[in-house]
Amino acid sequence: MDNPENVLIIGSGIAGMEASLMLSKAGKKVYLVENLPIIGGKIIKNEESFPIMDCSTCLVAPIQQEILQDANIEVLTLSAVEKVAGKPGDFKVTVRKKARYVSLEACLGCGMCYPVCPVVLKNEWEENLMDKKAVYVPCSGSLPNVPMIDASQCLHLNGKDKSCNKCMEACMFAAIDFSQKDEEFKLDVSGIIVATGFELFNVQELENLGYGKYPGVYTAFEFERLFASNGPTEGKLFLRDSEKTPDSVAIIHCVGRDEVGYCSNICCMSSSKHARFIKHNLHDAKIYNIYSDICLTDKSYQKFFDETKSHDSEFIFQFDRKKMNISKKDGKLEVSYFNGKETKESILVDMVVLANALRPSDTIEELSKALEIKRDSFGFIETEPSKLGSVETSRPGIFVAGCAEGPKDIQGSVIQSEAAVAGILSMLDQ
Repeated sequence: MDNPENVLIIGSGIAGMEASLMLSKAGKKVYLVENLPIIGGKIIKNEESFPIMDCSTCLVAPIQQEILQDANIEVLTLSAVEKVAGKPGDFKVTVRKKARYVSLEACLGCGMCYPVCPVVLKNEWEENLMDKKAVYVPCSGSLPNVPMIDASQCLHLNGKDKSCNKCMEACMFAAIDFSQKDEEFKLDVSGIIVATGFELFNVQELENLGYGKYPGVYTAFEFERLFASNGPTEGKLFLRDSEKTPDSVAIIHCVGRDEVGYCSNICCMSSSKHARFIKHNLHDAKIYNIYSDICLTDKSYQKFFDETKSHDSEFIFQFDRKKMNISKKDGKLEVSYFNGKETKESILVDMVVLANALRPSDTIEELSKALEIKRDSFGFIETEPSKLGSVETSRPGIFVAGCAEGPKDIQGSVIQSEAAVAGILSMLDQ
């Protein structure tokens, strides 16, 4: 092997971070490439993780810190893999890193640059539930805790007002650097693990569910951020268009399941978790879980689900997901559906939470072309099922872990990252 100590991991969610630490402990040099300005992945959007309702931040923050402090792991944020040439043991990788315009070395994360920036934008990471500035970190507790500047929105960088240096003037540590440029890196690695995670199905494709039309209709991630202590409402459950707390909530399962063509594995448990959170914080709220299928992949999940069904929520079976409709009636949201007897029924609620299906990440198509690996019919990374527990891709030396291969929970993602690391180490020993 020409580069026996070097491994590239693409994606810094739970699968990518766990794989990085395992390889580092095995004495390997790891390049961890992440296209966002922070590491941690989707799990850091969650306040709690099922089935024991652990604090997600408490779980992930120590892992993030260990990653950033590990001498064997080089983290490349705001970066993307553009090309991979070579063979197992001798891959030549081209990585492009976007300019942050803030020095990672000089910035102490004091936040003095935020209030002086005159540009106000919606924060996509916070599901557009709160604002950000052109200089920002995606959320409270971001790691690394160093802002970036959106060059397309910054008045200085986009040329609309070159005289605007407010963030630079506010920074006592001279960390703002408008002269930064995008960089290109050439990496020599022996093996690669793809751990790029997932995105949620776009519920706006289903006009009958009223998302974007009625403020009281939320996606699963919007709801996660509502009850996150570091989120837009600091964990207080308010309706989007008022400071009123909902008296009744309908949680709709399997939204987009027919459109994507597969079960997303985690939605039933996520919906049960949401019901528990509502009941814990709004004791008198009426909660409905409307479902057509139930998927529970672990014994502990069955217990969690049964307890939710017994104490926290009324579960309603709907016969045909495509016939559901959400409209406005008497100041509330009317959720209409067909029950098990194919009879139309409806309920009136203040809030609706849509449990979106999981889909491949936005970067996976372009990345798969750069890596020259196949995707399956659903768009996820295709694996060779006869080899190493379905973590080998169609190109030898490149492995996959977590939701890049298909929908799975945290436990499943970690297990698959362990298998991918085992594949890398086995290959390097040959």
